[in-house]
Amino acid sequence: MTISLERTEWIEMAKSGDLTLDQLFDQLERMPVPEGYKVEIVEGTVFMSPQRDVHWDTIFEITTALREQFGGKKRLVKSDVRIDFPGEKNGFCPDVAKLAENAKKENGRWRYQDVEFVAEVISKGTAANDYGPKLTAYATAEVPVYVIADPYLGRCRVFTQPKDGDYENDVTVSYGEPIDLTDTVLGMTLSTEDFPRD
Repeated sequence: MTISLERTEWIEMAKSGDLTLDQLFDQLERMPVPEGYKVEIVEGTVFMSPQRDVHWDTIFEITTALREQFGGKKRLVKSDVRIDFPGEKNGFCPDVAKLAENAKKENGRWRYQDVEFVAEVISKGTAANDYGPKLTAYATAEVPVYVIADPYLGRCRVFTQPKDGDYENDVTVSYGEPIDLTDTVLGMTLSTEDFPRD
């Protein structure tokens, strides 16, 4: 297994080609992961990235808006919680995930089939995952809405209408402009007015 620490070198672990996703996470739980780092597995590679202020503030803005939209159903909005997505060893921890009202767990984890919205906030070291393997996995899982917030460029990419492993609709919205999601399962407009820039 290979582990990528954002802005640091790659670390080699024991041979892991035959390990399941659960076994990989079990190995990670026994390792000393630096405090404040997010850990996820993308196509069998472990990525650890630090949580920065800009990153967290954006997550907080999105999470707050979703919780306000969906009232007291706080259990429906998750952040950095492992959800296994289609593809080869994809154990993602989305920055923000909104679950369907009737969402249920299997084997102690939320099912990707119940995810209605995902937001990822770009980190320089893991941006390729958000626009590459994660985009493909979310489309394949038919997540209705996928938003990528980029504090470096000050804009969001909004992907909707998943079909055949891709999204048919791809819109770019500058920070400060609202994201119109009224025609989606969310039925809301997401403000980017207070999204911080890096």
